[in-house]
Amino acid sequence: MAGLTALHSRRLREIWRSAGWPCQDLVEVELLAAGFIERVRQPSGHETLRVTDAGIALLADTLQRNRARRDAHEDLVERVAREMTRAGRLAWRGLALRAKVGVDDEAQWVMAMPDVFSIRHTTVEAYLEPIVHEIKVSRADLLSDLRREAKRSAYLQLSSECWYVIARGIATAEEIPPEFGVMAAEGAALEVLRPAPKRAMAMSLPLWMALARATPLDGWQHDDAQGLL
Repeated sequence: MAGLTALHSRRLREIWRSAGWPCQDLVEVELLAAGFIERVRQPSGHETLRVTDAGIALLADTLQRNRARRDAHEDLVERVAREMTRAGRLAWRGLALRAKVGVDDEAQWVMAMPDVFSIRHTTVEAYLEPIVHEIKVSRADLLSDLRREAKRSAYLQLSSECWYVIARGIATAEEIPPEFGVMAAEGAALEVLRPAPKRAMAMSLPLWMALARATPLDGWQHDDAQGLL
């Protein structure tokens, strides 16, 4: 179906999981016209919707593509996190962190979950250099993230450097705001397309508490990591 969007796929999944009660909106009209759903008249006289064989095939294809995208994303997250531990840093994946963005009456607390958060393994607070790496393997996911200004501001509040690590070819460095560094991943290589600006940053108590409740990746205690300090 030309022009199939995430909204159509989501509606198709909802119909598959539900009793098929129609919404009678234009999304359903397009799914009906494409043959992914069909109307079924019940003995009581009312109509419900049923996903057709073509619709089931589309759902299965979407599931496989989403799994492949998740696997590619998780593989790249793991690679970046391991690079941080090899550089003598403590690294965490999937932390849920709160950051205060905005000023005065417009300030708000924002939840952020950077793919990789790391600090230097040091006993000197001024040398911690917290870094956020956000991983994107699809252009749609990247563009969606870039539209969320509060989320980007939270990343910056939480780090002295912030990077987008993108799959090669999904975007150029110029499409990403200049306050972020950009790396491109292709195969086993990570190429710096634009260095991340460094900022002075003192870690807040809520951030310290989040780290205290979490467990960093193993590897930081290995001799090869210690030797880099």
